[in-house]
Amino acid sequence: MVSDMPLTHSLSGGAARTAVRYGYAPLMLLGVNGAAVALTAAGASKLWLLGLLASAIALSFAAERLLPYESTWNTSHDDAGRDAAHSLVNEGLILLSVAVIPVLTAVVPAAGLWPRTWPFPAQVLLAVPIADLGITLVHYASHKIGALWRFHAVHHSVKRFYGLNGLMKHPLHQTLEMTAGVAPLLLIGLPTQVASVLALAVAVQLLLQHSNADYRIGALKYVLALNEGHRFHHLKWAGVGDVNFGLFTLVWDHLLGTFSHDPGRRFTSEQLGMAAKPDYPTAYLAQLAEPFRASGACHAEPTGHGQAVR
Repeated sequence: MVSDMPLTHSLSGGAARTAVRYGYAPLMLLGVNGAAVALTAAGASKLWLLGLLASAIALSFAAERLLPYESTWNTSHDDAGRDAAHSLVNEGLILLSVAVIPVLTAVVPAAGLWPRTWPFPAQVLLAVPIADLGITLVHYASHKIGALWRFHAVHHSVKRFYGLNGLMKHPLHQTLEMTAGVAPLLLIGLPTQVASVLALAVAVQLLLQHSNADYRIGALKYVLALNEGHRFHHLKWAGVGDVNFGLFTLVWDHLLGTFSHDPGRRFTSEQLGMAAKPDYPTAYLAQLAEPFRASGACHAEPTGHGQAVR
């Protein structure tokens, strides 16, 4: 009797890959973020949010292995430990910023402007595009202004795309981006509960945006700032990669004229990084120090098109 186990295994594997292709992004965006909204609205402990973050990271790695865009990106390029250090430090900074919000809002005179009577999900939905605008503008400026590019270059030194790339940033640049995103919200009285959910949403978005999972979102790729569009941002050539700056959405990119998409483009490690600085430091401490060195500029002077040379 011929066993049907190989066929069964193939079918189950195919079903899992299909689930990742079409279900992974909705699960992260609606499932993880939705659970955070529901639990926070119900008054649950913030430890639940840490649990959801851990679950999101686990889902990210599982999806990348079940359905990788590029299988070689699932193995360390001598960068796993460094990226873990960047992620721990920068996620810690995000959590710390949430912890000090009650102190900040207590001294802000216009704090009463926040619509606290709105349903909690509506408050979160209000916070996301406001934060997205501030973060996008700093991100955009970091490709135009040499002093900012020195710090942002750390993020663009990556040579593979996978979930932890999202927090592979210089902590000073991470702080600047988050300050630009959250400061307008603080000025009108952002509640700590909304900030907590927003912090998780940022982490989930970064996992999705830099994911090696070959998932699909259909026409939403023109609106949501996920991996299919963000890969264009990491192309190593100046000007070519100065596109798709948004964190949550591509709405601001459409308005800035920086949206780009080519459905026929295929990405490899040879196309990522910085053409002007292929030998950028790879160790964690060296990356923290590089922006303060003379070599850290990466030739970041404005070109004739007003773009930084990468």
